[in-house]
Amino acid sequence: MNKKPFQWVTFACIVLLSVSLSSCGVKDSTIQEKIAEAAKATPELTGVNASVKDGIVTLTGEVKDDAAKMASETAIKAIKGVKSVVDNLTVAPPPAPVVAPAPVEISADDALTKGVTDAVKDFSTVKANVKDGVVTLTGELKRSSLPKLLQSLSSLKPKKIDNQLTLK
Repeated sequence: MNKKPFQWVTFACIVLLSVSLSSCGVKDSTIQEKIAEAAKATPELTGVNASVKDGIVTLTGEVKDDAAKMASETAIKAIKGVKSVVDNLTVAPPPAPVVAPAPVEISADDALTKGVTDAVKDFSTVKANVKDGVVTLTGELKRSSLPKLLQSLSSLKPKKIDNQLTLK
C-alpha cells in the first residue's frame, strides 16, 4: 500500500482547514468599524484612540477618570472579534484647586501705633493718634524739639504725618 497519496490528502486537508478557519475570524477592519460605532454611543470613549491588529485592540489617549478608563476597556471587550485589549489610556490629572487670592491688607496700625508711642514718650505735651497709617500730632512742643520728633516719626514710614502741634 502506497502512503504517498494518503499523506498528500492529509496535507491538503490541513491546509484547507487552516485557510477556512482563518477566514472565519472577524476582520480587523470590521472591529475598527464597530469601535467607531461604539465611540458614538459611549461618552467614555471620547478622546480614546483604538488600533486593531490581529484582533488585539490597543487603546491610547486620555480619559477624565478611572471609571471612564474601565468603561472604555469594557466597551471594547464587548465587541465581537476582539481577542484582547491593551489599555494604554492615561487618566487626566485633576484640575488644580482654585485658590482665592489673599485679601489685601492695609498696613496694620498696631505696629505703627507702638512705634509712634515709643517716639513721643519723651515729649509729654504731645499726643499722637494713628488711623489708617496717618499719624496726627496734637499738643504743644518747643520749636527746637520738632525736627527730632518728626525725624523719629518719619523713620516709622507712616502714610502721612499730620502736624497740628502748637509750637512755643
